[in-house]
Amino acid sequence: MRIFSKDVRLQDFTIMYFTGLAALMVILVASYQAPSNAVDVSSLKPSPSSSLPLLPMPFRMPLDPLGNLQLAWNISYATQEVYIQLRVAELRHGVVLGMSDRGELTNADLVVLWDNGTRSYFGDAWSDSKGHVSLDSHQDYELIEAKQKADGFYLLFKRPFSTCDPRDYVIEEGTVHVIYGLLDQPLASLGDLNLSRIHMGVQRVLMLRPDMPSPTLPPEVKTMDVLAPNVIIPNQETTYWCFIQKLPDDMPKNHIVMYESVITPGNEAIVHHIEVFECAPDVREVPQYSGSCDDKMKPKKLNFCRHVLAAWAMGAEAFYYPPDAGLAIGGPGSSRFLRLEVHYHNPLLISGRHDSSGIRLHYTHNLRRYDAGIMELGLVYTPVMAIPPKQHIFYLTGYCTSKCTRTALPPGGIYVFASQLHTHLAGRGVRTVLVRGGKELDVVQEDQHFSTEYQGDVLITKCTYNTEDRSKPTVGGFGIMEEMCVNYIHYYPRTQLELCKSHVDPGYLQKYFSFINRFHGNDQCVCGDVGVTDQYAQLHWDDFAGEVLDSLYNTAPISMHCNQSTARLFPGEWEKQPLPEVTSILPKHRYPCEGGAESYS
Repeated sequence: MRIFSKDVRLQDFTIMYFTGLAALMVILVASYQAPSNAVDVSSLKPSPSSSLPLLPMPFRMPLDPLGNLQLAWNISYATQEVYIQLRVAELRHGVVLGMSDRGELTNADLVVLWDNGTRSYFGDAWSDSKGHVSLDSHQDYELIEAKQKADGFYLLFKRPFSTCDPRDYVIEEGTVHVIYGLLDQPLASLGDLNLSRIHMGVQRVLMLRPDMPSPTLPPEVKTMDVLAPNVIIPNQETTYWCFIQKLPDDMPKNHIVMYESVITPGNEAIVHHIEVFECAPDVREVPQYSGSCDDKMKPKKLNFCRHVLAAWAMGAEAFYYPPDAGLAIGGPGSSRFLRLEVHYHNPLLISGRHDSSGIRLHYTHNLRRYDAGIMELGLVYTPVMAIPPKQHIFYLTGYCTSKCTRTALPPGGIYVFASQLHTHLAGRGVRTVLVRGGKELDVVQEDQHFSTEYQGDVLITKCTYNTEDRSKPTVGGFGIMEEMCVNYIHYYPRTQLELCKSHVDPGYLQKYFSFINRFHGNDQCVCGDVGVTDQYAQLHWDDFAGEVLDSLYNTAPISMHCNQSTARLFPGEWEKQPLPEVTSILPKHRYPCEGGAESYS
């Protein structure tokens, strides 16, 4: 568990300075006839940059694939505020930046810069259920600076984590869905703006980051880059690119103590996630390969390269191992082959873009006390698990059962020290809990042990999805329009349990297809004659079909994938396993508001 410091730092004094400066600006512009509550940006005369202390922006992320919008931010835990800087490479008549629960354009919390042809204005706004934009009566976004520079137009502003305004988004730990768009025409008034009529995009951002310095690496640490070999990114929306890299033949055992992404400049919004796998030690030779992971002609031995060494997703920072553990690489009993997998998300179908992104491994020959491991939890990548269309909220749950943990883990258990969560576009949340004695507990927290001493602990990964904008079912799989529900947990000491995931029993799913088809008067059910994806697509989807599917997922037996690092199942019977019985006891998170009220998340 990461503990955030509440001490006042030099950075916080800098922030207080800017807060005072912002208040002065508001007073200076009050005499202008601006829209109610908005700031007249045209009148702002900020002090020369040479006379202002520099406000660092340590966190950055491109918002759009073309790189026109760059988001940067800083955090003050002392004042519970986020400082946000937005750079617009080519600003015409304004920009919209907002946050919403699931990345939707409706009921969104917005900050808008717009002009009416002669003057420019900045204001805190919101969109209603139809996308119409209105200025908020309570302005919680506070403008600090608006300035044209050589590389674009910069907006610097701040807002509290929680404003207790029911129209405002609560910024908290985890993924924040940021929406953005550019205005191509002047607006006579902000009320003329409807988000559904302009081109908008969405980006996922981990806004709140740990308030602690990065660990210092030992001086003897070396680096190894596992990078894509100057790949020309295909002009298609989804590509998984695989590349085989060989380690030196005489490389002794080392410990990876940190890894970080290496992203080709300009591709930050296209490289969606990256993984590095170690191949199975008993596979002596793996052919050289650089191409699509989905290519049917790829070498079959790539399927035995499944032991995760590093996993990165868009927005993640460098990953550090604790002082007493490291991830083993090289030496006797290890493979000499690594498989790099890069997921490119190219929705604009950009052509001719070269990429050499990948992972930089930092390793040392001074071995630490424990070998660390990475275990994959959640749902198997299969279309057996699907989300009906037009769902405001739909849950899918993956299980790591006590039978698997008793089979695969040592008697003393393991120590979990970090986790990395992942879904695709319809995903709205991921939560993994530890179940002990039938009751839920937090899984990643200080001194939390996942132990077989308690008759087998259970790990349950629950993902939340929204498919209101989709007319067809969304099945599980690797494509960006398909879905995943994954949590990589980092732990020590390492075991041979590489993957502990589940999916609903296929036989019970076929009974569901047969029942729903008969219910809707279709006696010509094709159940079993075509693939699961087609069976889902051919169903008549109404509220009843969705409710019965949800009930099936929460009651039917499951097929367990209790896999070793060789990609083979542990010995045992893993089909038609009963669901664990669980009682939820975890409290909701609360933010205190003025007057004793509280906002819940």
